[in-house]
Parts: sequence; structure tokens; C-alpha cells
Amino acid sequence: MEYFELWFFLALLLIGLFAGSLNEQQHFRNLREREKRVRQLSVINFGAHEPLPDARDAILVTGSVVIASDLFRYYVATLISLIGGQIGVYETLLERGRREAMLRMKEAAIAQGARQVLNFRMETVSINSESSNQGAVVEVIAYGTAIR
Repeated sequence: MEYFELWFFLALLLIGLFAGSLNEQQHFRNLREREKRVRQLSVINFGAHEPLPDARDAILVTGSVVIASDLFRYYVATLISLIGGQIGVYETLLERGRREAMLRMKEAAIAQGARQVLNFRMETVSINSESSNQGAVVEVIAYGTAIR
């Protein structure tokens, strides 16, 4: 009976790995397609003493996403953190979150008729508590001033 439970657990982990990898690949494909559609909108940061471009109208635009890792990646990250080193399984999670938040911000700016986004900023926040066993859950928010 104990072997059955172990094999069942391992089978579920492998299914999770496969499903999570497919989901991640599909999300990256979707990101690439959407990035092509919004690449004409420039995102610019200005220093304190630089003149700002002329703007008839300015509006705050944001893009926010909450993204979570699958349980398989959580277990791999836990094992890596025991021995130390770079946790690559979370790097793709954060990359997807940052790109998605940036895209949502740019899509919101385009919907408002913007020609540029000035002084772009990005924040990342961990949502889950340290004691939870649910893996990484992060919110990424991108924001800036859209000018028309």
C-alpha cells in the first residue's frame, strides 16, 4: 500500500510538471504575439533635469498580474534552496510576470490613445506567506504616465 501511495504521488508530480511546462510554453507564445502588436508604443524614462515632451493630455496607466508557480517547481526550488544556488525555476515565473504586466500596461495606454509612456516603473510583491506550502505566488504591477 505504501508503494502505491509513493507511485501515485510521483505520477501526480510528473503530470504537474508536464501540464505546467505546456502552460508556460503557451504563455510565452502568447506574450511574443502580443509584444509584436504593441511594439510601436515607446516607453521612456526621464531624469529629474530633462525636459518632458509636450503632452496634450496625460493619464496614469497600469498593468497588473498575479502569477503562481506549479507545485512541481515549488518542490524543485525547495530542494535547490537547501543546497544553495540559483533557483532557475522561479526565474521564468518572474519573467512571465514582468512581461505580462508590461504588456497589460502598454495595451491600456494604446486603448487610451497614448503615443508614449513616460517614467515607467515596476513593482513585484510576494503574496503567499512564508509558512504556506503552495509555491510562489507573486503580483507584478507596471505603471507609467501615458501621454497623448
